[in-house]
Amino acid sequence: MDTGGFRKMKQVLIISASPRKNGNSDLLCDQFAQGAKESGHHVEKVFLTEKQIGYCRGCGVCNTTHSCVQKDDMAEILDKMVKADVIVLATPVYFYTMDGQLKTFIDRTVPRYTEITDKDFYFILAAADTEKANLARIMEEFRGFTEDCLSGAREAGIIYGVGAWEKGEIKRTPAYEEAYEMGKNI
Repeated sequence: MDTGGFRKMKQVLIISASPRKNGNSDLLCDQFAQGAKESGHHVEKVFLTEKQIGYCRGCGVCNTTHSCVQKDDMAEILDKMVKADVIVLATPVYFYTMDGQLKTFIDRTVPRYTEITDKDFYFILAAADTEKANLARIMEEFRGFTEDCLSGAREAGIIYGVGAWEKGEIKRTPAYEEAYEMGKNI
């Protein structure tokens, strides 16, 4: 169907797992958000460090109730994930894995993960390492969550913010502009 060049406004949810505001992965989130907003999309960024999210207790109650026994900020974020068209998961890379905040967040999606369907996923990784190939194992972690657990999840793009150790160094890498362009072209 010809839409005459009209693109549907999308609900974009960015999950920033950086423990540092304006850290390298968080700066890439902001660039992605700017590009998406300029293209007319509704964008919301959740900065996990500002949220109270407890570790999954593995109690299994949510398997039947579809809600967690813990009363923290996760239920609100899950609502946003279910409603979003696009979800961006962003993490700094620590010892060649996603950071603990993001892993805890992913574990806590269990109560409603079957409702997180038909989403486009973008991934943002920021690392001091200069080789993108060395970050492949993190993408396998992400794919284990999205491809193997979420119905209709589509991997839409990856931003490898490599070669950035100190806070703000990402601004001098190609990933900084790539994040903006990827957000603009969702």
